[in-house]
Amino acid sequence: MQAREILNNPFLNKGTGFTQAERDDLGLNGLIPPRVQTIAEQAQQVYAQYQTKVNDLEKRLFLMQIFNENRTLFFYLFAQHVAEFMPIVYDPTIAETIENYSHLFVQTQDAVYLSVDDPKNMKSALQNGADGRDIRLIVVSDAEGILGIGDWGVQGVDISVGKLMVYTAAAGLDPRQVLPVVIDAGTNRQSLLDDPMYLGNRHQRTRGAQYDDFIDQFVEVVEDLFPKVYLHWEDFGRSNAAKILDKYKDKITTFNDDIQGTGIIVLAGILGALKISGEKLTDQKYLSFGAGTAGAGIVKRIYDEMIVEGLTPEEAKQHFYLVDKQGLLFEDTPDLTPEQKPFARKRSEFANANTLTNLETVIKAVHPTILVGTSTQHGAFTEAAIKAMASATKRPIIFPISNPTKLIEASAADLIQWTDGHALVATGIPSAPVVYKGTTYEIGQANNALVYPGLAFGTIAVSAKLLTDDMISAAAHSLGGIVDTTKPGAAVLPPVSKLDVFSRTVAVATAKAAVAANLNQEPIQDVAQAVDDMKWTPKY
Repeated sequence: MQAREILNNPFLNKGTGFTQAERDDLGLNGLIPPRVQTIAEQAQQVYAQYQTKVNDLEKRLFLMQIFNENRTLFFYLFAQHVAEFMPIVYDPTIAETIENYSHLFVQTQDAVYLSVDDPKNMKSALQNGADGRDIRLIVVSDAEGILGIGDWGVQGVDISVGKLMVYTAAAGLDPRQVLPVVIDAGTNRQSLLDDPMYLGNRHQRTRGAQYDDFIDQFVEVVEDLFPKVYLHWEDFGRSNAAKILDKYKDKITTFNDDIQGTGIIVLAGILGALKISGEKLTDQKYLSFGAGTAGAGIVKRIYDEMIVEGLTPEEAKQHFYLVDKQGLLFEDTPDLTPEQKPFARKRSEFANANTLTNLETVIKAVHPTILVGTSTQHGAFTEAAIKAMASATKRPIIFPISNPTKLIEASAADLIQWTDGHALVATGIPSAPVVYKGTTYEIGQANNALVYPGLAFGTIAVSAKLLTDDMISAAAHSLGGIVDTTKPGAAVLPPVSKLDVFSRTVAVATAKAAVAANLNQEPIQDVAQAVDDMKWTPKY
């Protein structure tokens, strides 16, 4: 390999970190400054430059420049500043780069772009992207349902790239073993179709048999090229997300973060809250405000856990209430999705069924003990609604998890104040501690990054044939158990700042569940050791 090829390969480049012996051997003398720096010195230099950037977008663009040039240095720096970098590298700042991707485009960041109009070149595209690397994890998106911002076509590739950055930073997955993919199926966003700079296919989203056949072909090719791959689906639209997951979850090692990841982190937060309150999950009434892909996925996860804890399916269903834009969902509500139907209520249960069209009236009729918001409606958790909930339960569990910040249902500070400090709160965005009547309330972040990296890492470490509900439950319990019940105002979830520590906890729990079910494809003598042996550390 030529010297300039090495310097232009982010997996190999060390910049000024190449030793003199390496410079002699690789023909690098004269191509980089003579001073040999340690990675710690490089990181100090880069972080100083980072701090000069005037806003979060500029900070993210700068960090992506480092990512494009030197993966090891990027992740070394990320590891030093996890809590600070997470909202810059991923949500919420990534929303701005996605919205402006075509205008900001400089480099592909080793992503693979698959066009629904060109299925014949799918295999070669994936081979070109892998470039001979042992790919163990793929994050793929068709970008129809990005965060709270919707359909962004090919520009949603940033979500696949960003997600994989978190996988490596949190769990230690080798960045050479991951592959970001975007499926460009078109876009229904007219502003993109009208934009002369837009880099994607200029047509409405492809639906029906052509789309389904493309997904089938994609799975087949991926499984053929990368037989030990963990396939992660991200930000697919409501009409496709659950359908794709249901089709493949019992056949291959696969995961949908919007459906399963959010469910796991919310379950973990609820388990943490119940550890504080001393109550049982099977005694709770759960109200989902927002019943789309994420909301319904969370409900299914909590429902499955109630069955694990001893309820029958019919008994478990009685604990759930789904509220969407129409109000409380009933069996005769038009256009219910397959995921909503099992949890729709009978009108005969309520004397005032026709009036249950907003959150406050539903709360007063149902008296929920758990309220989770995935509605992306800023301020939807009103003071009146929250006080109505708090009047009927001693320790209300309230998780407004919509993000970014402009879409959250209520602030943590308001929830603490409106419930006189009794609410057990987690938010989807980072929230500062709340001081109320002399107590400091730590606010857990229901950030999927606390769970999905460790979940995948544990699954991959033992080469599990499938990702099962038992493995997911084990992951949630491992995270939900990390709560200091002796401390007033304790958070219901561990802090994102210790992401690497808790990712290992989740990975070991997941791997143990896989081995217990004989899903490992290779013999495993020591699960924890298998997890530790696979961890990649950013060093020269």
